[in-house]
Amino acid sequence: MLDEPRSGRLTAWGNALLAGLAAPDDVAQRIVGQDAVHRITALPGENGPVGLTLGLGRLRALGVTGLRLALPVSGHPLGLTGPPDFNDLALEAGEAVLTVGAVPLGLVPDVSEAGPAGDVHVEVEWRCLPVRDAPPADVPSLGEAERELAEALRDATSALAALDVAGAGGPTAHAALDAYRARAARGREVLAPGYPPRAVRVLELAQRVAALVEIAGDGHGAAVSASQISARAELLRPVERTARRAQVAAYNAYVEESERRRP
Repeated sequence: MLDEPRSGRLTAWGNALLAGLAAPDDVAQRIVGQDAVHRITALPGENGPVGLTLGLGRLRALGVTGLRLALPVSGHPLGLTGPPDFNDLALEAGEAVLTVGAVPLGLVPDVSEAGPAGDVHVEVEWRCLPVRDAPPADVPSLGEAERELAEALRDATSALAALDVAGAGGPTAHAALDAYRARAARGREVLAPGYPPRAVRVLELAQRVAALVEIAGDGHGAAVSASQISARAELLRPVERTARRAQVAAYNAYVEESERRRP
């Protein structure tokens, strides 16, 4: 979770485009990132796959005013609204984007890769399906997420100390910790124009917590028995859940703020 999910980039920069705060070509470039190409399929009014610029323009013409992120896992349909067939696709992908506005739609990325290591060609097809017009599951407000994260960060840091990841984890754990510290020290450019500073702060903190959970839960450290590894996973599960909820709250802050301002 150190890197932005593709659905996060589509949500953030799609919202910037819908708000008129970023140019279409810049938005498409930001969403694609290091991938080769992104297309949207099954859009209402389109007969075949279309590029991001045309696809986002079509969504705006359909009355879409904002985008929300979903990051579901088994047993936790975070950000989803149904129906079951869409939820199943989103759960398989681990992420999705839901539209806000006149036409409730959902977009799920289907990622294909080809080529040798170091020269992988990545294509993403965003499958568009109808979704229910309902509140997204278990998404906190930005304020709630920030409060929960403060406690989660303490829990994750304590777990790392108790498990002695740095002392007993070996070179892999050391490398993971060094990468985490370097990333945190230099900061990251996240979200997009139009997002409140608090959302950027919450997303940064959520990614820090998620990174610590990943390091503490990857099988390194002082825990060596199956029961100890199981206990570690049980300890970290609610921390990881809090980090995911906060990530979604941060990406969805644009829509939350827009709805708050609406008369």
